[in-house]
Amino acid sequence: MKLLEEKIANEGVSIGTDILKVDMFLNHQLDVNLLDEMGKEFYRLFKDCGATKVVTIESSGIGIAVFTAKYFNLPALFAKKAQHKNVGNEVYSAKCYSFTHGKEYTMNVSKKYLDSSDKVLIIDDFMAGGNACNALIDIINQAGAEVVGIGVAIEKGFQPGGKALRDKGYKVRSLAIVESMSDGNITFRNDDC
Repeated sequence: MKLLEEKIANEGVSIGTDILKVDMFLNHQLDVNLLDEMGKEFYRLFKDCGATKVVTIESSGIGIAVFTAKYFNLPALFAKKAQHKNVGNEVYSAKCYSFTHGKEYTMNVSKKYLDSSDKVLIIDDFMAGGNACNALIDIINQAGAEVVGIGVAIEKGFQPGGKALRDKGYKVRSLAIVESMSDGNITFRNDDC
């Protein structure tokens, strides 16, 4: 998605060769017009997948998932990264290591909101090692639901997550794939994944 690539190139900051800072428009401060266009693009890419629910992880994926769900006219559901009293004990849970935060979370989804009738479109803000998506897939499998697609805003193509999920047969579509980062330069992959 050219619009997202341009935003990353103009405002994103690479830190070393593996951290991409986009908090000024994607995961701290939100550019709602960009999120709307991303939601529209995910709808274009997955409109025929038969999704009944859009699922993400708190907190950075929520904005993208909400705009995507808007175009599908579906509920957006997010996995919480901690146990919350208001969610209760009837949850599906999976552990997830966060590359960005350098620690492990237990993600929870209430059993009230996900069941075997659901066809799930996963939406994530970043894909590096694929840990978040794999944890969500675990939760979706626990519910007996089906993953019908995985939409990623920014994929780090030089890390193994996207390839591993594609090799498992999942339909993964990324709006921007960063091929490399060094000395403040960000290079994008030009293939259609």
